[in-house]
Amino acid sequence: MRLNKIFASMLLVGASFSGKGWAASFQPFEVTDIQVQGLQRVALGAALLNIPIKVGDTVDETRLRQAIKSLYASTNFEHVEVTRDGSVLVISVKERPTISVVSFEGNKDIKDEQLQESLDGSGVKVGESLDRTMLSGIEKSLQDFYYGVGKYGAKVEAQVINLPRNRVELKFKFTEGLAAEIRQINVVGNTVFSDSELIGMLELKDYVAWWDLFGERRYQKQKLQADLETIKTFYHNRGYIRFEVTSTQVAMTPDRKGLYITINVNEGEPYKVKDINLTGELMGREEVMEAILPMKVGDTYNGADVTFTEEMYSKYLGRFGYAYPEVKTYPEIDDENKEVTLNINVKPGKRVYVRSINFTGNQVTKDEVLRRELRQMEGAWLNSAQVEQSKARLDRLGYFETVDTETVQVPGTDDLVDVAFKVKEQPSGSFNAGVGYGTESGLSLQLGVQQNNFLGTGNQAGVSLNTNRYSKSVNLSYTDPYFTKDGVSLGGNIFWNEFDAEQANLERYKNSSYGITVNSGFPINEYNRINGGLGYRHNSISEISAYEQALRFYNIYRDPNDPEADLSFDNFEASLGWYRSTLNRGTFPTAGSSQRLSGKVTIPGSDLQYFKTDFNTSFYFPINRSHSFVLMTKARLGYANGYGKFNDNDQILPFWENYYSGGSSSLRGFKSNSVGPRSFYLYRGSESCAPDISGDPCSLPGDINKVTVSGGRSIGGNAIATASLELIVPTPFLDEAYTNSVRTSFFVDAGNVWDTEFDIDSYSYLPATEFEQLDDYSDPSRIRASAGMSVQWLSPMGPMVFSLAWPIKEYEDDDTEIFSFNIGKTF
Repeated sequence: MRLNKIFASMLLVGASFSGKGWAASFQPFEVTDIQVQGLQRVALGAALLNIPIKVGDTVDETRLRQAIKSLYASTNFEHVEVTRDGSVLVISVKERPTISVVSFEGNKDIKDEQLQESLDGSGVKVGESLDRTMLSGIEKSLQDFYYGVGKYGAKVEAQVINLPRNRVELKFKFTEGLAAEIRQINVVGNTVFSDSELIGMLELKDYVAWWDLFGERRYQKQKLQADLETIKTFYHNRGYIRFEVTSTQVAMTPDRKGLYITINVNEGEPYKVKDINLTGELMGREEVMEAILPMKVGDTYNGADVTFTEEMYSKYLGRFGYAYPEVKTYPEIDDENKEVTLNINVKPGKRVYVRSINFTGNQVTKDEVLRRELRQMEGAWLNSAQVEQSKARLDRLGYFETVDTETVQVPGTDDLVDVAFKVKEQPSGSFNAGVGYGTESGLSLQLGVQQNNFLGTGNQAGVSLNTNRYSKSVNLSYTDPYFTKDGVSLGGNIFWNEFDAEQANLERYKNSSYGITVNSGFPINEYNRINGGLGYRHNSISEISAYEQALRFYNIYRDPNDPEADLSFDNFEASLGWYRSTLNRGTFPTAGSSQRLSGKVTIPGSDLQYFKTDFNTSFYFPINRSHSFVLMTKARLGYANGYGKFNDNDQILPFWENYYSGGSSSLRGFKSNSVGPRSFYLYRGSESCAPDISGDPCSLPGDINKVTVSGGRSIGGNAIATASLELIVPTPFLDEAYTNSVRTSFFVDAGNVWDTEFDIDSYSYLPATEFEQLDDYSDPSRIRASAGMSVQWLSPMGPMVFSLAWPIKEYEDDDTEIFSFNIGKTF
């Protein structure tokens, strides 16, 4: 188009020659002046700079052509005309209009931002001059996009609307139409694998079940290319190294509403691995590299194994500082014997050293907190395993939503790199001041700060005041995870708590406690840690219900001189624990496992002598590469009991130290703390055997044959076993930016709580019908189970948990709870 304009201008020049008295054949002349007419936006000086002719020059036809071409090349003009007025060179121009507005109308599949970004790349944007010759190309490229997504009736029209002062509005009008649906997909030439097997693995679909709300039969050219690659990979992974897609046809129905896709294939035959040769610079590590080789001679050829081998060798070399190795496999195919020899060539390249390690995105967390988690050091050679280990340690801190790493080569060098860690911080604590609600705790008031990354130091600090239906508490805590540079931690907390068991779905008693603890942790290696601590705790127990299990404890420790007095105990506790974690993240992990074994015991000389042990384990198994689907299993085992003697009686576990289950943190679908043994009372007629807990529970008069048993509320037990199986799935309708702060899962929970010290035979004097009611307290087979779904959200207010659960194994006296919502629960 531009050449046509130049040619037309030259014709005008020729015409002007004759019109202005020039000779019929062009005669060169000396220019005494140059005039440029028609300028509006372009400055005269800028225009003259694009004219390769100066006053005093002698011009001929060639120089004039060059001048016209130069003016067009400046992109400022859409028309140029050259004439002569004596020895004055007159150049008349028409400037290209300036784009004042770019607008879009009718586009749904492409957002305005995407369109504008594409136009910006072509130089079509507000403030720039308009090149009309580009519009047809832009229209075609946009129309091709719609064809690529199956909208063959789409039309795109670029309209230029003239505005005053040589400005224009550029409007793109879209008529998208409906997408053509895939009517049928056919695979031709396959004999080994069926059509349904091959079509079933494709992303494009010619059938969508009625219940698949997100499925579609829409055609997209990019998806077809990806599907062809999927089929090719499928065959190559099963030995068909000569497999090829010979052709594809996409046929449209006459009404342009339907498509038929035909994929023609040549399967070939499966090949065996004849030999495997390692060549190149192996650096004396041949034995190790051969030992870790996943393929063997005689195996069926597998393309995925070849790719895995190349990646594995690259990572292996990366552990020794070879950051950019080249590992390529060259197959030698023997078509006659259907065998293939794999020649794996290794080029380690140059050993690379780390110049510096940089962090970005840590607005709150200090650099030193991140650096102390690193295993890759500056100045050392680049070790890919240590970089990955450093990333995993940062992920496990729980301070960051995402952690990404990038290795950047230092310009001008071939043996130096910078390692960049890019983090995205997430709430690692909370400031609470307000009102909350939980189906377990009821209305609650909170005031406090709990911060796992206190002021960006990595230290854990907390000050909290909480009150809800059954508990009031004040807690101050502080822990320095790096009290020493070797990772030895030191911390402690001071606490006060008042607990009303009756309001927490338990049998009635009140417990007022306060105390102090000091703890320290010692790292064993990257994944294992030992923790220990000492503490003091005071408990004051009052308003105890006169149920049989409490009487067992009360009759041992009550003051015979003041039987109605509250029970008061001062205990000194020692704790010891082991923790192992290979989890890939501190919050919402998707891979790895964790195990925690902990125990505490009151030191001899304390008012009470007892011990508690707990074991918790969890495993995360990613189902797909993106870790959007994850299978998680977790289990808990616990056992506690008393030890030693008190006034010739065996010490027993204090009932307020019992294990409990039920609620959002254990057996969902059952009310909080409701699972396990229940209290029971003995009655003779209308009188209780123990109207007051200070009295003799069996001293009331009456006929023993009329003694009856009445069940009460949950009291917990000294043994617990729970297990969960969860399928973690993507949260529907949620933007990908929130996938690391919101988690949705479907689960099955099972477990129970037992009282292993309950002696049912001691109540054998009861009538048979009453004695049978106590079987629940000695029957360990009463396992409860539930199933449902859960949504967890790491909100700025703290963790939020929403659960819907249905009991699938329950008993007549169980308390169930289908719905629960809680703020501040630990995940």
